Amino acid sequence: MEPQLSNSLLSFLLLLLSSAFSTAAAFPTTAPAAAPTTTNPFAFIRSSCNATLYPDVCYASLSRYADAVQRDPACLARVAIGVSLVRAHQARARFANMTGRADCGPDPRAAAALRDCRSTFSDAVSQMRDSLRQMRQLGLGPAGSGSAGEEEELIRFQLSNVQTWMSAALTNEDTCSDGFDDVEDGPLKEEKKI
Repeated sequence: MEPQLSNSLLSFLLLLLSSAFSTAAAFPTTAPAAAPTTTNPFAFIRSSCNATLYPDVCYASLSRYADAVQRDPACLARVAIGVSLVRAHQARARFANMTGRADCGPDPRAAAALRDCRSTFSDAVSQMRDSLRQMRQLGLGPAGSGSAGEEEELIRFQLSNVQTWMSAALTNEDTCSDGFDDVEDGPLKEEKKI
């Protein structure tokens, strides 16, 4: 069975963010990112994606942004969140559309599962928006807000927020999938796969 795209994107994003965060947290945001072993942005994205559950999906989703990303792990994380956010928006719209059809269908469990998916993907979209907003503000505190140690602490706090929100978004996707465990096999159950 082919992996669900939303789940695979979120899974790779969590792994990607973990490695990007450990690199980004070690350096102030004004310093250049740690030099990767390659100068090729496509190879940088490929090596970053190789650490994920679905490296081919990861690379296919992010390689088109190689010119913007270059070899910047924080930029790659922002792009990955943005790509995941677009996919979550699409999933939410799809579930909203499917819910209308299921409400008139023969299986009330499928309709309930789809309503839950619409709700959980709405939550996931909100969590991803918060994550993207936080990544764009990474290291930005009030002007002259303190020492390098305080700036590093702020970055760690911001990255922790992003990891928490993205983890919650992944949990929401899992909750959506779990809602179909008791639903009879049929077109709506198959169609919910993204």
